[in-house]
Amino acid sequence: MKLDHVGLSVADLAAAEAWYTAAFGLRVELRLRVDPVDLDIVMLIHDEYGYRFELLHRPGGVHAEPAGHPAAEVLRHGFGHCAFGVPDVGSAYRHLLDLGAKPVMAPGPSPEPGVTMAYVADPEGNLLELVERAA
Repeated sequence: MKLDHVGLSVADLAAAEAWYTAAFGLRVELRLRVDPVDLDIVMLIHDEYGYRFELLHRPGGVHAEPAGHPAAEVLRHGFGHCAFGVPDVGSAYRHLLDLGAKPVMAPGPSPEPGVTMAYVADPEGNLLELVERAA
């Protein structure tokens, strides 16, 4: 099996679509509407790597309080963050900050040998990890 996509429920679908496409080089693959539950879906895809990132919006959704930091995140059960492999953590980190991400953990060594990592929060507060693995 391989991972097909990750789904993220968002408060502002248009803003999230614009941010994630600019931040990670994704493009809209498809848009879906599920009328019985008043749900809108935008499926984003990365053309080079093939992964998908699904944005979901349903009116009346409740924003869960973001953990704010990776150490706090692991105190809550469930999915806590999404990690993106990048060739250069420093430049990816600065790029996301320039697009409005909030700094959470500056680039530095990971507990995993040979890995550099950083964390940011997207404009809605969701934690995103950036991972650079040594060749």
